[in-house]
Amino acid sequence: MKVIAVIPARFASTRFPAKLVQDLCGKPVIVRTYEAALQTQLFDDVFVVTDADEIENAIQAHGGKVIRSQREHESGSDRIAEAVAHLEADIVVNVQGDEPFIVKEPLAQVLEVYRQDVNYEIDLASLMFEITEEAEIANPNNVKVVTDQKGFALYFSRSVIPYPRDTQAGVRYMKHVGIYAFRKQALLDFAQWPMKPLEASEKLEQLRYLEYGKRIRMVETTHVGIGIDTPEDLEKARKLWNQKY
Repeated sequence: MKVIAVIPARFASTRFPAKLVQDLCGKPVIVRTYEAALQTQLFDDVFVVTDADEIENAIQAHGGKVIRSQREHESGSDRIAEAVAHLEADIVVNVQGDEPFIVKEPLAQVLEVYRQDVNYEIDLASLMFEITEEAEIANPNNVKVVTDQKGFALYFSRSVIPYPRDTQAGVRYMKHVGIYAFRKQALLDFAQWPMKPLEASEKLEQLRYLEYGKRIRMVETTHVGIGIDTPEDLEKARKLWNQKY
């Protein structure tokens, strides 16, 4: 089973423009993320996919591998599908470009479900963790997921799911972590499908996979990633980097 990691890296960012080329203790954020993915030793190859000269130059200056996007894309899956169309791979892992503190264990958990998937029932695998605070559960920026008894996703939503009509039912609220491991064919299929109403309404691309019948296996984790979405996050990341290294 050949496994590659792909790091989509857009230069533009609404909340923090050019965040991926900001300095993180001597190297750009995107370079730190690329090197962290390599250091997990989980992947046969790691690529950064970008449409920006600045990001391409930063990665190449540190010996990394870059694939240029040839056109604009509506989603991360579309961008990755274009990038891997002609690459040899069985499983493609989407690593977020603004998470330089990658932890090996949850990625290894996601990949393990494929090694056990002898009947090829899984098209995608992803992560989730439990949230308990009411404000976190109600926050539409936190995407929630519900699963069946085998751990396959039934639905993702920005709304509170399941709705707590019976507060004593003992349900757990699970937040989706946007790290995916795809079978390559699932990505290629996604790029050919038009958007359907559920995805358009929630603005969640993973719903397209469900609407077209793909199966997403969710893996529970206790690890919460450290992303860089604002200048304040970058300052926190610099302090954490100095503490760790």
